[in-house]
Amino acid sequence: MTHDHLIEMLDLDAEVLHDYFGDLISWVGREAVALPRVVDLGAGSGTGSFALARELPNSTVTAVDVSPDMLVHLRDRADAAGLGDRIRTVEADLDQPWPDLGPTDVIWAAYSMHHMADPGAALASAFGALRPGGLLVIAELDSFPRFLAGTPDEDLELRGHAELAKRRHETGLHMHENWGDRMTQAGFTSVTERHFEIDLRPPLPAPTARYAEVSLGRMRHGLEGRLSPSDLAALERIASGLVGRDDLSVRTERTVWLARR
Repeated sequence: MTHDHLIEMLDLDAEVLHDYFGDLISWVGREAVALPRVVDLGAGSGTGSFALARELPNSTVTAVDVSPDMLVHLRDRADAAGLGDRIRTVEADLDQPWPDLGPTDVIWAAYSMHHMADPGAALASAFGALRPGGLLVIAELDSFPRFLAGTPDEDLELRGHAELAKRRHETGLHMHENWGDRMTQAGFTSVTERHFEIDLRPPLPAPTARYAEVSLGRMRHGLEGRLSPSDLAALERIASGLVGRDDLSVRTERTVWLARR
């Protein structure tokens, strides 16, 4: 999948799941100090950075990512949104010693912690970067979005997800970690956990079909050599024929942990 498609998928995720995303951002906003300095770890396309900047109008946000393409996109969006003076970008590999991010009140890590080579080291770095009383927010996927539940295509989608779960395990991604326990082990206190079960049924937000198309296209890209050629071809046909379907849904589960230094 190209960076452009990944950027689009991340943006669509926040748009289609706007109720979940808005609830999460509001929760963080209620817990943050009045003039927070925010760091967005693995900022990607910047959906978290922009949402936090808007929720916390007196904040400044440092968006950190390893991808220069992502950061160019993020900077362009920040300038276009009139947030360029409040959002700065830092290119960094968070598996290496972290750059000096300055005094930090909130660290936001949405779907990035499972990518860390050493989660314990990353949490120790986050602990060291935060001011006393600062917040660490970790949001993670319990299940990737499914769009074809209850349709004739559901079985293929489920088999694709099962194969991708095996692949993520083989590559060492830290999926399904108990981040609350890991936070406590790293010295954080007041750990709060919230689980979100997302089940969207028709009528769905307008961008849902495109969200499903990009997501299933990403799935197809990751399944080369893991499903039969006929299954891969069927997945391509499904992904290209979603516009106008009235049987799509969006089902996913996410867990969020908030803790204080």
